[in-house]
Amino acid sequence: MATEITVEEPLTSNTRPATDALITVRIIKSFPYRNVKNHIIHSINLKETTPKQLLEQIKTIIQTTGGLRPYRSVDYDSIKIYSKAHGSKSMNLVINFDDDEGWVLINNDDKRGDKKSLYELGIENETELSLFKWDDYVAFKANPEEKW
Repeated sequence: MATEITVEEPLTSNTRPATDALITVRIIKSFPYRNVKNHIIHSINLKETTPKQLLEQIKTIIQTTGGLRPYRSVDYDSIKIYSKAHGSKSMNLVINFDDDEGWVLINNDDKRGDKKSLYELGIENETELSLFKWDDYVAFKANPEEKW
């Protein structure tokens, strides 16, 4: 006779506190050529970090990490949510075109990045964020043609 065991395990995104979260930043150099490099940030305090602070932290990482040397030529100014843990992902492999109003955390002319923490803006453990240049995103969104 088989014994049925039902154990509810917590989602991995809920096992770490927001003060010690893990996020993935997708550094986008080129939209048409799909030049994207993922960088994982461990132990980030989502309750105290603002999008502006995160943007500056990632820019410093790009400037000081040898493997990210090819990504130094872009003037990154925007961060947008690509996907949340256990949520659906975009069909576009480069960036999520959905919900610019709600999912863009900071861009070149938006000052929201100074006021709220990442946690207040809905960022949770294991969220994937996209880092990019806003003008490149707008041009690609208007004509999303991929090149090889």
